[in-house]
Amino acid sequence: MPALVPTSFTARITWLGHVPSRAASLRAVPVEAVDATLDGFPGEDHGGATRASCVRVKTQYPQGTEIRNVRQLTILSAEELAQTAATMGLDAIDPAWVGASMIIEGIPDFTHVPPSSRLMSDNGVGIAIDMANRPCIYPGKEIEAEAAGFGKLYKPAAKGRRGVTAWIEHGGRLAVGDVLTLHVPDQPVWPHKAAVKAT
Repeated sequence: MPALVPTSFTARITWLGHVPSRAASLRAVPVEAVDATLDGFPGEDHGGATRASCVRVKTQYPQGTEIRNVRQLTILSAEELAQTAATMGLDAIDPAWVGASMIIEGIPDFTHVPPSSRLMSDNGVGIAIDMANRPCIYPGKEIEAEAAGFGKLYKPAAKGRRGVTAWIEHGGRLAVGDVLTLHVPDQPVWPHKAAVKAT
């Protein structure tokens, strides 16, 4: 029996981009198509097979430890990005401001799809979802530069709507307009999650 099963949920890519230099800015540069590799998107500063561990995995590793890079991409849904903008009182949020690699539309509650789900393109590109991304202050800085007074509103407004982090499982060409099919793990939700206490 397959460990992952295709679903009837599909999404269309509406935006693609990459962050050239995280040291300079989180802002992404839009592109119409990318030739994805096992290291991620070409020109993406978050790319590579490994990365230095950050605060998000501080309970597992000392900061700066070399670990597998499962944060090559940041994928958000157009629907959730629009909800975040509305909550903030903005007409829209440019995907570049939030450092997006990809914006998709069509999958409901996208931020909360099961970890290890896959987005599969018709030509065989496989994108493995790591987990839900958590809002941070850095997109707010980019928003503030474009819409003064709104930057501080981003982090609370994006809670539960920040999309997912992901990595390329099988490379190939991706373009705006491509359709991706959601595949999910064939296993039940762990019944003891409620007993886990965040530290």
